[in-house]
Amino acid sequence: MTTALELVRWIGWAQRKAGEDWIRARELSHEQAFVLGYLVRNPGAIQRDIAEVSRTSAASVSSLLQGLERRDLVERRTEPGNERSKRVHATAAGAELIAGFESAMAAADETILAPLDETERATLQTLLNKITAQLPQPSR
Repeated sequence: MTTALELVRWIGWAQRKAGEDWIRARELSHEQAFVLGYLVRNPGAIQRDIAEVSRTSAASVSSLLQGLERRDLVERRTEPGNERSKRVHATAAGAELIAGFESAMAAADETILAPLDETERATLQTLLNKITAQLPQPSR
């Protein structure tokens, strides 16, 4: 018999797969998609900030950004008066490529929850809130 938590992991897998499929269709890696999304929300970030938020090394971020630059999805701009400091921006093409991810994930969630009516969805929400209230909060 499948346990309740195995079923919860299955739901998480379905969500993750939907996200990965959406990203892969745009010929991006998970890391590239994450960084593009971050830059759309935080234009002009510095590489150190990107490394920190993506929990990776500065060298890895530099390599990742080079790949995105080759596709004209991001650009690094020097700051006037400080030629050593470069700010990273998603280009219009980069922002357009990553646009719609939240909508795609909301649609995936709707597909996953489709078998439940509104009362069942409310009950599921209540039960999951009760369980997660006792757990440590994930860091973002």
